[in-house]
Amino acid sequence: MFLLPPDGAEPRFPPVDLASPEGLLAVGGDLRSERLLAAYRHGIFPWYSDGQPILWWSPDPRAVFFPDRVHVSRSLRKTLRSGRFTVSMDTRFREVILACADSGLRRGQTGTWITKEMQQAYIDLHEQGYAHSVEVWQDGALVGGLYGISLGKAFFGESMFHRRTDASKVALVALARQLQAWGFLVIDAQVSSDHVLRMGAVEIRRKEFMRLLDAALEAPTRIETWSLDEGLLQA
Repeated sequence: MFLLPPDGAEPRFPPVDLASPEGLLAVGGDLRSERLLAAYRHGIFPWYSDGQPILWWSPDPRAVFFPDRVHVSRSLRKTLRSGRFTVSMDTRFREVILACADSGLRRGQTGTWITKEMQQAYIDLHEQGYAHSVEVWQDGALVGGLYGISLGKAFFGESMFHRRTDASKVALVALARQLQAWGFLVIDAQVSSDHVLRMGAVEIRRKEFMRLLDAALEAPTRIETWSLDEGLLQA
């Protein structure tokens, strides 16, 4: 485990193959946009709780979605076609990240890894065109969504939330279909869970993930406000 230099230092990281068996690579540093973007470009992400130093991770194996292989069950397909939900992108980023932070607290946790410092860091990235949100609406209310970082043809999913059944699944399917239309190679889910595996995520070795990431980063980044193509949810 490596100790990163303080604020203002050049945002360098050690090679990811030096991470611990659990995936912990480094401690410290800061959440400046330059450091966060450097981390994602090298297959690294921050994950820590209030009261801890900033912890930087690169797990092996890595959980990923391929945009064309997100699983849509028969019932979810029916929900998508029903018109019960509408979906937008990049219209309520701040509300989405706050809802994701609040979602953990409502499940009885004593804290959230989406700290106030983390929230502001990703809001800054959103304002710069690197971080994006998907919003799911029902009857004019925000009922689900997700957010993450986009670099090249890779999307790094950070968190999602739902206030209605299937709302976060709808957000993921909408994202995957839009990214597939744009030719994205991968959606990084970071760490495996039963939920992401049921939705079609697979585990790949870190070396394979890094090769995939290198290929994705050869493409230019879509630094712009995103919007969902018409008709993708009903496809």
